[in-house]
Amino acid sequence: MPTLSVFLDVPLAPKTTSKLLDDFQQDEDPNKVYLGYGVCMTGEKIPWLSPVVTRTLRRLIHDPSFSYTYLPEHGLEAFIRVATELLVGRHSPAIAENRIGGVHTIGGNGAILLGAKFLKDWHRGPRVVYMQQTQREQYGPIFQELGFSLREYTFWDTFRLVSDTGKLFDVVEHAPDRSILVLYNSGSFILPRKRWFKLSKLLKKKQIFLFCDIPDQGLVSGDPDMDNKILRYLVAQGFEFFCSQSLSNSFGLHDERVGNLVVVTVSNKSLLCIRSQLDIYARYMWGSPPALGSRVITTILSNPALRMEWKKSLRSMVENIMLTREKMKEKLRLLCTPGSWEHLTGQDGMYSFLGITVEQVDYLVTKKHIYIPMNGLINFTCINYQNIDYITQSINEAILTIGPGPQPKDPPKTEVMADDPESKNLGHMTSESKSLGLKAPGLSAYLHNKK
Repeated sequence: MPTLSVFLDVPLAPKTTSKLLDDFQQDEDPNKVYLGYGVCMTGEKIPWLSPVVTRTLRRLIHDPSFSYTYLPEHGLEAFIRVATELLVGRHSPAIAENRIGGVHTIGGNGAILLGAKFLKDWHRGPRVVYMQQTQREQYGPIFQELGFSLREYTFWDTFRLVSDTGKLFDVVEHAPDRSILVLYNSGSFILPRKRWFKLSKLLKKKQIFLFCDIPDQGLVSGDPDMDNKILRYLVAQGFEFFCSQSLSNSFGLHDERVGNLVVVTVSNKSLLCIRSQLDIYARYMWGSPPALGSRVITTILSNPALRMEWKKSLRSMVENIMLTREKMKEKLRLLCTPGSWEHLTGQDGMYSFLGITVEQVDYLVTKKHIYIPMNGLINFTCINYQNIDYITQSINEAILTIGPGPQPKDPPKTEVMADDPESKNLGHMTSESKSLGLKAPGLSAYLHNKK
């Protein structure tokens, strides 16, 4: 007689994969397009891989000194060093003062989980986490499972069709003292130096703890050093913070899940204590992180020639993204599509808001088989020469059929970039950046320079 299972009450869990992706995969329409992938795609509709990575992998496989033994719980020390230097700069005051370190993690999610676990046990403040709306699905459950309450914020202004990072002031002003603020992809923030200086004062006054998330270093401006100028400014200002650093997208090593939880403290003593606790958490959470991807990245970043080749591949990818933005804007203009489309080239990085209404998104999904998240945030690397005409024609059709949404108002006036002594780090540009032809930060400025 069969024995009854002790797990009879366990319900079937909902799928963790996106319903949008499920619908796309089941769609049999030949023109279907998916614009919500979480990785950098090529024109051949496959995930991007930096060419230097392939050669480095071959070299490591034939290296007689290559070992497949377990790494310690904190990971590969050489990887932590080069990844941290990539994030804050080799000559960072935090490195010179030995108050910055890291723990090698299983991707960016592993870094968020490890940091959140530590904050649950040791952060003395309200269990309130502020997080951008676009990150709630990925990171929200991690903090909620640990007992934190979530409060969402967004920089995207649906009426002006601009990303207004000045809204960060409102978030900080209304946040309880000593709460936690998750900053996603700070390299794409557009805020004058003077306002960053004022914001840093406000953050210190309210003792807000920053948890930065850097998932695509180098894929915003084309130069990893320029992408992190705000982060380096915070380090120079003496902030304590955590940073989830994922290098999977930046190198194309998506299945290797290479991450680093960077810890910035006020002293070496604090760093040693925090890392000792993180090592214990890492030991019982995953024991030992995967080694191959981290060894590939360490080899590339430690070799000046390979490092420069990797940076050039990043620049090439970013140039393709910028050209796609320009082409898309021009095609919509030639179609006389209602509305302004300047916001397509005014945003940075792989992901950008398309600036259309929920009804228009629904029309594209149901009528044209173009799968877009309901918030209109798309991955521009999913657009290529094969589908760009179909996408722009479909957008034009959706707007003509549904009707235009709220018309954008004039964007806010740009403040004068004041040269505050404390904010000089924001304008720093490395010799490597200049050698790669990057004349000014931000994609819009780069496009202007190219013209």
